[in-house]
Amino acid sequence: MTGEAKRVLTGIKPTGTLHLGNYFGAIRPAIELAKQHDSFLFLADLHALTIQPDPARLREETYGIAAAWIALGVDPERTIFYRQSDIAEIPTLAWILSCCLPLGYLNRAHSFKDMTTKGSDAGNILHGLYSYPVLMAADILLFAADQVPVGKDQKQHLEIAQEAARKFNHIYGQGEAILKVPEALIDERVMTIPGLDGRKMSKSYGNTLTPFMTPKEVKKALKRLVTDSTEYGQPLPTESDTILTLINLLNPERAQLLATNYQTGRKDPSVNDTSLDEPSVNYFGWGDAKAALNEVLEDHFKEARERYQELMSDTRKLEHLLTLGAERARAVARPILRRVLDLTGLTTQLPSS
Repeated sequence: MTGEAKRVLTGIKPTGTLHLGNYFGAIRPAIELAKQHDSFLFLADLHALTIQPDPARLREETYGIAAAWIALGVDPERTIFYRQSDIAEIPTLAWILSCCLPLGYLNRAHSFKDMTTKGSDAGNILHGLYSYPVLMAADILLFAADQVPVGKDQKQHLEIAQEAARKFNHIYGQGEAILKVPEALIDERVMTIPGLDGRKMSKSYGNTLTPFMTPKEVKKALKRLVTDSTEYGQPLPTESDTILTLINLLNPERAQLLATNYQTGRKDPSVNDTSLDEPSVNYFGWGDAKAALNEVLEDHFKEARERYQELMSDTRKLEHLLTLGAERARAVARPILRRVLDLTGLTTQLPSS
């Protein structure tokens, strides 16, 4: 998109498997933003090195996350979708920014402080983790992003990116806005997606559901979903119920109908028990609610699952899409870095492609 549309940039660390919390909290909002803005979306594989993953696993998970986002609706023609490590200009700018930012900013960064408060010896903390916010600043500033969607826990890192831009502009631009100062885009409406145990859905809790599970896999996972001891055929509690919450996010109309089943404890509330020889055939309970969730998940994600499997079976197509995305991204990055290099007195010759 062009014209007056703001440029929005989002990064995804390619570690682990995407779950429904990621889908509702990051993927679906990013797809909606791309409909109204110039959208840049990248796989942050350089950031993933801070946890030193196995090389083969990093490659596999990078493909997996790329395939997942495309299968779930990211359009590589509408969105500039690329792999961070394919853009050599990013670490170059990161080094220049690191020569502009005082240590105080990084000493206060959550990524560093969290490690020290957990008892880690500061002398053993990786420099990559310490300088994580500087690389993040380069990710953003190299593409002149107007807005960056961030959670409240990442807001501080965005503030460091803002300060990096101001410092560079002050030192080398005589106040001119050489690097654009981005805005944080925080959706205060973002809710916590409940997991199988009622806590926030998180890989660390092992309570997740993923978009690409088969109905058989979902059925097995839902056996672990925590419910109360309400007897079969009795009204089920709707307050803070994981099943209703997830269905409402996927299919609000179905959730509204299901709420009536919950409130009556009946599959068909219009049927009078006295008209049935065995009233229990019309009872509604937790097993029925779980089956409804399984059905809604299958309806919503079946096509995406098939698309994901297709992409993962031919990673050459993924490579092609990421290569095209990198070319488009570098076309934006090169002029910005060229000016930065000129202003800092560096005579580096940037490759044309």
